[in-house]
Amino acid sequence: MKTLYMVRHAKSSWKHDVGDHQRPLKGRGKRDGKLVSQYVAKNFEPPQKIVSSDANRALSTAHYFKDALNISEADFSTNSALYDFSGQQVMQIVKSLEDQQDRIMIVGHNHAFTSIANMLGNKYIDNVPTCGFVMIEFPVDSWKDITTGKTVKTVFPRDLKK
Repeated sequence: MKTLYMVRHAKSSWKHDVGDHQRPLKGRGKRDGKLVSQYVAKNFEPPQKIVSSDANRALSTAHYFKDALNISEADFSTNSALYDFSGQQVMQIVKSLEDQQDRIMIVGHNHAFTSIANMLGNKYIDNVPTCGFVMIEFPVDSWKDITTGKTVKTVFPRDLKK
């Protein structure tokens, strides 16, 4: 069994004069990052590895999860190919994950993450919101063999603010 945790980066700020890759989180994004990561840490098994886009907003979001889930530096990495909006590069990364790890979290961007959640999961998601978490399980032994799995759980910031 393979389990993929997908996290879309938290809300970013447009008020800074920086390129898209360098955009930081805004206040709401920081609050949501803390809220969702702490909820995930209390309610889900931690991933064996976190792989994040190297874009500032995704990497900042990933650090909230790294800290809340107590993930070591050795089990935390970035991959610039996750700075992808179509999903093709993201799928290549997922299919090439190391098979000795059964639970992996990836942190990245839309539209790729909504597309992949709908392609790989069995539950339609209109839009994975900023700092949205999606858990999909696959009844396979190798990441290269994943096709459609089961969307086990979604956690969106708005669900935790009610």
